[in-house]
Amino acid sequence: MDAAPFHADVAGHEPARAFWLQTDDAVRLRMAVWGKPARGTILIFPGRTEACEKYGLLAAEFCAAGFCVVTLDWRGQGLSQRMGRDPRMGHVGRFSDYQRDVAALLAALPKLGLTEGARYLLAHSMGGAIGLRAVQQGLDVRGVVFSAPMWGLALSKPARLAVLAITAAARRLGMGQIYTPGYSADSYLDSAPFEGNVLTHDPEMFAYLKRQVDGYPDLGLGGPSLHWLSEALHEMAELRATPVPQMPALCLVGGAERVVDPAAMTDVMARWSGGHLARLPGLRHEIFYEIPRGRNQVIDATLRLFAEV
Repeated sequence: MDAAPFHADVAGHEPARAFWLQTDDAVRLRMAVWGKPARGTILIFPGRTEACEKYGLLAAEFCAAGFCVVTLDWRGQGLSQRMGRDPRMGHVGRFSDYQRDVAALLAALPKLGLTEGARYLLAHSMGGAIGLRAVQQGLDVRGVVFSAPMWGLALSKPARLAVLAITAAARRLGMGQIYTPGYSADSYLDSAPFEGNVLTHDPEMFAYLKRQVDGYPDLGLGGPSLHWLSEALHEMAELRATPVPQMPALCLVGGAERVVDPAAMTDVMARWSGGHLARLPGLRHEIFYEIPRGRNQVIDATLRLFAEV
């Protein structure tokens, strides 16, 4: 496996070992690995727009607890191969293509000697949709923690119906690779001020995330294509209609969540034997990058679940 670049100066932790992967449909991905699996390996499935560097601080916490941490840049973001005509646009051919990325990541683990010990999954936002589909399809992990999973979007019913109509029309007219209305090539962190942001109450964590895309613009990603949105909406609907697996699971959502739909989490977790939905008052979308009290609470809850399964 060939080494890939990793921007340790903005990751906030010791440099990861980074490698290039190739999927079965010849898409180049980047993965990152921290630590040794004394207590097992935690797979982190990131959200939309994110790159491996984002998880440096969280990897430090998990490595200190004795875990190896593995993550990747999904196709179309980070340093992985971009999928659309506009490299700043979040785009994917089919949402199921992300499962090809999961397969490539899993195939790489034996090559890195990461075959011993238990595996666990932490899946955030869009990674929560990819992760739920993966465990439905038999991903071999002992337990899973979902962080504000994207099982529905924070839209009113009229807005949701309008979005469905717009995305369907765009696909019929061959206009899937235009930005979803309200989005542009700028990433959220490029344009949003700290005051009133939807991610975190912690100014230091907001600055940490912003430094990554300011210092290395190639890590950033703008808004989603209409085609991506169409694919995501159909995937979320199918996920909610598919039987959930029976394994230990914890779903974490902040009380100030404004990106994804907490009602969808309630629906899924109500059917999950061995699963628990934890609502965290006042926290925003990036609950692992929130104020110290909230951040410590969710890290402790994650490590506690992984220790018990």
